[in-house]
Amino acid sequence: MIRILSFLRRISLLSLSLAVLTAFTISSDEPTDYLTASFHKERRDALRRMLPPNSVAVFFAAPVRNRANDVEFVYHQDPDFYYLTGYREPHAVLLLFADPQKDAAGQTYHEMLYVQRRDPKAEMWAGRRLGTEGASKTLGLQKVAENKEFAATAPDFRNFSKVFFHEFRNDVRDDKKDSADLYDLIRDFRQKTNYPTDYDARRYSLYELLRNSGKDNSVNAAQTISNYQSYYPSLQNDPVLKEFVQAADAKARARVVAKVPKTNLDGYTLPGFMDQMRETKLPEEIKLLRKAVFISAVAQQEVMKALHPGMSEREVQGIHEFVYRKYGAEFEGYPSIVGAGNNGCVLHYIENNRTKLNTDLVLMDIGAEYHGYTADVTRTVPASGKFNPEQRAIYDLVYRAQEAGIAACREKRFPGPARSRRGNH
Repeated sequence: MIRILSFLRRISLLSLSLAVLTAFTISSDEPTDYLTASFHKERRDALRRMLPPNSVAVFFAAPVRNRANDVEFVYHQDPDFYYLTGYREPHAVLLLFADPQKDAAGQTYHEMLYVQRRDPKAEMWAGRRLGTEGASKTLGLQKVAENKEFAATAPDFRNFSKVFFHEFRNDVRDDKKDSADLYDLIRDFRQKTNYPTDYDARRYSLYELLRNSGKDNSVNAAQTISNYQSYYPSLQNDPVLKEFVQAADAKARARVVAKVPKTNLDGYTLPGFMDQMRETKLPEEIKLLRKAVFISAVAQQEVMKALHPGMSEREVQGIHEFVYRKYGAEFEGYPSIVGAGNNGCVLHYIENNRTKLNTDLVLMDIGAEYHGYTADVTRTVPASGKFNPEQRAIYDLVYRAQEAGIAACREKRFPGPARSRRGNH
């Protein structure tokens, strides 16, 4: 028995070694049309130019989502994190500095990426990791370190005039077996920044409004805060905001401003920076968007060919998503919506559990995600392949409204030279 156990143990170790060796030596045959390291670097540089002096922008990777017990959802990186780095793994932090920083060796840098370490045992189960060397070489960032070093080597955030970040959602699970997972990284960040326990980005953005309102604009600031309070009842209970709105005059409002908590934490401006950058797509992005749209359109066409009254909503969903995978899309851009009959009236219907389409109209609101870029293509067709008179009347009415809207769109022209300004619509 001892000899058998010893033999099995050797076989197990040999299998582990072969699996790890295979994972690291076989040449990969992956898509070649991902965004390049130079694209991500240029995006980081563009964001850095938007940052005010003596500030830092902090980005955290998306959390790992638990599906059930020890099963996780397929990991999907935070879109902004991927946009700036190209890094597709969890438990990472990116720091972008407005001004050059110096490390202990006196070397200058303006960006820092903390990534999860290489771990052959974990990689055997969940796939290869880049590690620090791979991230530095593949992604082209200036400085890369293991995430376990974040607590010791990250800068003192209290020395910055502004620390920009996306507000936390408090939905990150703690992996007790990993001392440097996202939960720990966020905890370390909170400790390093003296993060207020009651921090609320919306409330602190209004505090910023108070500080910048000045004597002459305090009335407008009070009206703005009152409007926010009507939309967000939780803000009505904030004593500072409440007192500012109820203040009798500018002097009283100035006294309230003096009570506003001071912090360099800014969890509300960074999303605006990112929106401003991402609303204009670069040629590399447009190429990926077109691919996502093409795949989504092909899926719609294939469904229309196969559709019949005896199909289920889930079958229709399956055809769409099969075509996505066939053409290389990694994900659906959002949960697939296939609604027959009354189900099509539910705006975000995702159950897709009707077993027969019958002769109803079928609404399909579905889009493929290709390399981080998502299409959104909605079509409504008769399951029988032919409209009845009522269905045709409704369809034609919506179609004519759409065509009228498109026809009404015109390029906006500005005073000055007769030359049109393309891109302004």
